[in-house]
Amino acid sequence: MDRLNIRFIAPIATVFAFVGAIGLAVAPEEASAQIAKNVAAQSPWGPADEIGTLNMMTDDSRFGILKQVAGGKVYDLGVDLFGGMPICCGAFGDPTFQIFLTHAPSRGDPAKELLSYSGDGVTMYTHTGTHIDALNHFGLHGKIWNEVSAADDLGVRGWTKSGVDKYPPIVARGVLIDVAKSKSMVHLPSSYAITVADLKDALKKQATTLQPGDVVLIRTGLMTLWPDQSKYKLLDEAGLSLEAAQWLVEGQKAMLLGGDNLGVESLPSPNPDNFVPVHSYLLVEKGVSIMEAMWLEDLSKDQVYEFLFIASPLKFRGGTASPIRPLAISIRK
Repeated sequence: MDRLNIRFIAPIATVFAFVGAIGLAVAPEEASAQIAKNVAAQSPWGPADEIGTLNMMTDDSRFGILKQVAGGKVYDLGVDLFGGMPICCGAFGDPTFQIFLTHAPSRGDPAKELLSYSGDGVTMYTHTGTHIDALNHFGLHGKIWNEVSAADDLGVRGWTKSGVDKYPPIVARGVLIDVAKSKSMVHLPSSYAITVADLKDALKKQATTLQPGDVVLIRTGLMTLWPDQSKYKLLDEAGLSLEAAQWLVEGQKAMLLGGDNLGVESLPSPNPDNFVPVHSYLLVEKGVSIMEAMWLEDLSKDQVYEFLFIASPLKFRGGTASPIRPLAISIRK
């Protein structure tokens, strides 16, 4: 783990420290010490748990939300994957998205080629495009969710615990909190930290209430900048404050959080010792997974705030993330 820290964590921390030094940070820091304990938590679902709050889903809860579907229109919440697309972590040395042909038709005389064959390959960082972060993505003091230790469960090809391969298909009630629309903004300002009051105000204007086990999606409006890499970027994004994240998962019992930005939380961090305090709080201390770079513009346009949410990661063994193509279908209130 020491080698991993030196190789990966130190460069990332350096990048965020630099960004903070040039004065981009705007989020307050005061309540973070009381909210985050900075220690990996034990799971209330037992020592074998690897999926955290996704345990809140049951056959009954899935069937219950499926019965509420109000129509056949399907909202696609995923973005296209293509060469040159915005990515979160190129500054940290992670690979860009590349797709290339491995086999192609000859383009010669079609009369001489009865059958043509095309195939392609892909290279990418698993945290590319619309994706879900697994609970092994971040740790605190060498341990991930459920006090799983890197010394015990980190192999040469990755984690043996809490990878995306362990995640079930997600079928649950989804709620959009359109913070940008509630403020009459195209998108929130750079590094804006969404407050609890912002969330409550948006929910009130939408006439929407949260329920335990919800998938809660936060719209900052930043997808209006997609796919401009110079504008849609990680290091100065608007997003959730730690206090707002706590209100959603502890106060409202949200099961899963997602956003239309690259990192869900406001960046850069107000905490000089932790460049992603919302990530570590959610993943390591609360067992709440995170979805990022979600396309929420169509839901916002049609003012669909409550819906059936369906998504499932690819089964990358031990993977810290996976691309997803989430779907939403309006439900009866």
